[in-house]
Amino acid sequence: MSADSYSERSLYGGAISSTFPLRFQDVSDLRQVPDHQEAFVDPARDESLIFELLELKHEVGDNGSAAWFLQDLANEQDAEGFTLLEQSGVVEVPGLRYRNLPVVITTAVGQMVLSISKGRQGREAQNIVKVYLANIRLKEVGTDMLITAYEPIVINPFSESASAVGAGLAAPALQSGFMPMSEVYKVAVTSMKVNDWSLFGAPS
Repeated sequence: MSADSYSERSLYGGAISSTFPLRFQDVSDLRQVPDHQEAFVDPARDESLIFELLELKHEVGDNGSAAWFLQDLANEQDAEGFTLLEQSGVVEVPGLRYRNLPVVITTAVGQMVLSISKGRQGREAQNIVKVYLANIRLKEVGTDMLITAYEPIVINPFSESASAVGAGLAAPALQSGFMPMSEVYKVAVTSMKVNDWSLFGAPS
């Protein structure tokens, strides 16, 4: 039995909503997250969910688009040892349509080594994380919506999160009484709703 309590959460002033556990706290203001992003973190487990709205990448095909964005994320963060573990084909998102036109989605999962920061003794701390990424393509409004979930696998003792979470292999969520990050991410993606299309400059 999971200890997680799920709730529908408002994003972008309520224009979008998604369902995920209450243990994920909104840190968008605290972390000076860009306007096109909204970030939620469970500090006790060092897990995070990031929602991001980007201008549609016309040059990236639907098939494999999530894997492309995941590789791009790894490059942006100077991640080492990036490995693509799995990717899906293109599927329509049930219940998410614009003017009766279907919205498509692809997903990808990867693993990478992230340099978090210089630790307390000035040593660079690197954590191994598993990253889940969904690319919801809102073509009719020229937008790529990304949902990215970070799950720590190994936490460096010199990283800032080690004091809260503990160093070494991260404890499995189920062992701690919580829903695994893979399930949290799946629910967040499948429950995604657009409540106000004017967010994208489109007629409501």
